[in-house]
Amino acid sequence: MADEQATVQKESKPKGDGKADLGKRFVAALIDAAIAVVVGFIPIIGGIISAAYWLLRDGMDFEFMKHRSIGKKVMKLQPVTLDGKPVDMVTSIKRNWMFALGGVVQFLMFIPVVGWALIPVVGVISLILAIIEIILVLTDPEGRRMGDKIANTKVIEVAE
Repeated sequence: MADEQATVQKESKPKGDGKADLGKRFVAALIDAAIAVVVGFIPIIGGIISAAYWLLRDGMDFEFMKHRSIGKKVMKLQPVTLDGKPVDMVTSIKRNWMFALGGVVQFLMFIPVVGWALIPVVGVISLILAIIEIILVLTDPEGRRMGDKIANTKVIEVAE
């Protein structure tokens, strides 16, 4: 684990001022959203899998992902703690819980009456949180959104 943290820290040297390019972050988010939405349409379990992906996407300890989502891997971005360590599962949940609500909405589609009644409520909450996240990532000097502030993380650009 110590070797893995050293590797992530070595590869996670920030470029420029350390603030990740917003265009890259946007494309990474689109890639992750596309994955979550497509998976979410698998009857019954899709919403659960989608929510789990959103929650755990930045903390998965798979060699090919290196503690980041597929979108961030493609766009050469890395979420790290403020002291430069890789994001673990608990930290990933703290920084991404608000996005998992989209998967919850997809799950609710398959629950007659009660689920359908909850979709507008959860959907509106999810939309409000998404707008707050977008505003914060655009206006914060370090590009840190609400999830980053809750989890004490930031997103940086990396070489690989």
